[in-house]
Amino acid sequence: MAGHNELGKLGEELAADFLKKAGYEILATNWVYLKAEIDIIAVKDNILAIVEVKTRSTLEFGLPQEFVKPSKIKNLVRAVDAYVEQNDIESEVRFDIISIHKNNNMFEIEHLVDAFYYF
Repeated sequence: MAGHNELGKLGEELAADFLKKAGYEILATNWVYLKAEIDIIAVKDNILAIVEVKTRSTLEFGLPQEFVKPSKIKNLVRAVDAYVEQNDIESEVRFDIISIHKNNNMFEIEHLVDAFYYF
């Protein structure tokens, strides 16, 4: 596995652990619909959190969350619509980003709640 894939996988594991510790229930990870993949689907307080995880080894090229582009958001919305319909979910849906970057030998994690909206 390429180094960036390993870093991404580690980031998703760190994000899931972070969410669990914050009281979220993880419903699915790496859920795929057509061309879209939702990194983490979680629920807390009857809110369905759709979480995009972005992990970077350096901030040299920008913050991790800056790499969530409009095309990614559009694909996520399609996937979420399918997930909600398939699972008959009536909860409020929220889009979050968990931004992770390596700082020396530690990882810094930031949870951006309601990170983006789609109309």
